[in-house]
Amino acid sequence: MSPETLFRRITDPAARADPYPLYAELREHGVTRQEDGQYLVGTYHEINALLHDPRISSDLRNRTEQDPDLQLPAGLPPSFIGTDDPEHDRLRRLAMRQFGPPHCPGRVDALRDGMTRIAGKLADGLKGKERLDLVDDFAFPLPVTVICDLLGVPDEDVHQMHLWADTVVANLDFTPGEDPGPRRRAAQEARKAMGLYFAGLAEKRRAHPTGDMLSGLAGDDGPDGRLTDTELMVTTVLLMIAGHETTVNLITNGMLTLLRHPEELERLRAHPELMPAAVEELLRYEPPVQMLPQRTPLADIEVGGVTVPKGTPLILVLASGNRDPLRFADPDRFDPTRPDNIHLGFGSGVHNCFGAPLARLETQIALTTLLHRLDSPRLLEDPPPYRTSPVLRGPRHLPIAQGPDTP
Repeated sequence: MSPETLFRRITDPAARADPYPLYAELREHGVTRQEDGQYLVGTYHEINALLHDPRISSDLRNRTEQDPDLQLPAGLPPSFIGTDDPEHDRLRRLAMRQFGPPHCPGRVDALRDGMTRIAGKLADGLKGKERLDLVDDFAFPLPVTVICDLLGVPDEDVHQMHLWADTVVANLDFTPGEDPGPRRRAAQEARKAMGLYFAGLAEKRRAHPTGDMLSGLAGDDGPDGRLTDTELMVTTVLLMIAGHETTVNLITNGMLTLLRHPEELERLRAHPELMPAAVEELLRYEPPVQMLPQRTPLADIEVGGVTVPKGTPLILVLASGNRDPLRFADPDRFDPTRPDNIHLGFGSGVHNCFGAPLARLETQIALTTLLHRLDSPRLLEDPPPYRTSPVLRGPRHLPIAQGPDTP
C-alpha cells in the first residue's frame, strides 16, 4: 500500500488491537508525507532529535492551517504542554513547584501508602469473582482516586471528574465517516466546566488551604509569581486528564501484556523487586501514549533526508520509535530486564511527561498488587475491545477470569 495512506490506516479503529505492523511499515519508509499534507516520523533517533529541537513547536497556533478538532474553548489559552519556551518553562515550573523537588520533594512519595491502600481495597473487591473487568473494577478507580486525592477533589465529585475527562479524551478518537463537530463541542464544554469547577475549588482553598496540590497552586507566591485564574483552570484540567487517563491505559496494557507472557508474570510474582524495570519495559513495549500529534516546525527542517515545510503538522509516533530495531535489540520481544531501556514512553526533552514519577509508582504498586491478589488470572477475550483513540491507546474493557480453570 502507499505510504501516504499510513496515517489513515493507523487511525482506523480496526488497527487498534495491533498497530505495530503499520509502525514497521512506517519505519521502512522513513519520514512520510501523508495524503492530507501532514508528516509522520516513526524512527527512534529522528523522533528523539525532534523532541530536543527548539525549531519544533508544541503550540498549535504556529500551524499554517488550524485544525478545528484541536481547538480550545473560546477565551481559554493552551495548557503548558501546548506552549513553547519561555512561556512553557514558566508555567511548567509553577506547576512543578507543587509536585516535586525541590519545593515539594515528598509529594509523590507521600502518596505511596495511600496508593497501596487503595489498590489493596480494590483488589479485595475482586476476591471470589470468577469474572471481572480489570478496567472498570481496578484500572480506572485507582488512578482517578489518586489524582483526585492529589488535587484535593472531594469524594462526592470524583465521578463527575471522570465523566468530564472521558468526554475530553473522546475528542482524540478517530471514527471514519463521523461528523467531528458534536464530539469537539462536547469536549470543549467539558473542559470549560472542569476548569470552572477547579476555579471555584481553588477559591475555597485560598481561604482554607488543606495541604493538597490545588491549595499550593492557588496560594503559592514563588519567585515566578502566582498562576492567573485562567492559567490555574487550564493547568488543573490538564493535570486531571493526563493524571488518570494515561495511567489507566498503562496499568491495563501492562496486565494484558503479563497475561500474554505467563512466564514473565510468574517471574515478577516471585521477584517483585524486578517490577520497576518491568514497568519501564511496558512503557516501551505497549506505551499508553502512542503518538504526539501536536508538533509544528518553526522553519523548513530536514528530517531523515526529507524537508518538512514550516507550519506543517508533524506527528511523532512514539510507539513506533520504541520498537525501532536500530535502537533496541529484538524490539518486538517483551523483556522485563531489558538493559539500556531509554524509551520514548514519556516523551523526551523539555516536554517530557510531567507526571512520570507518579505514573511509574502507581503502576508498580497496581501490578504488584494484582499479581499477588488475583487467583490464577487468565484472559477471556484476546484481543480485548479497544478504545477508538489511536493517541491514548488501551483496552476499553479487559475481561479476566480467575480461579480454577474448569471446562
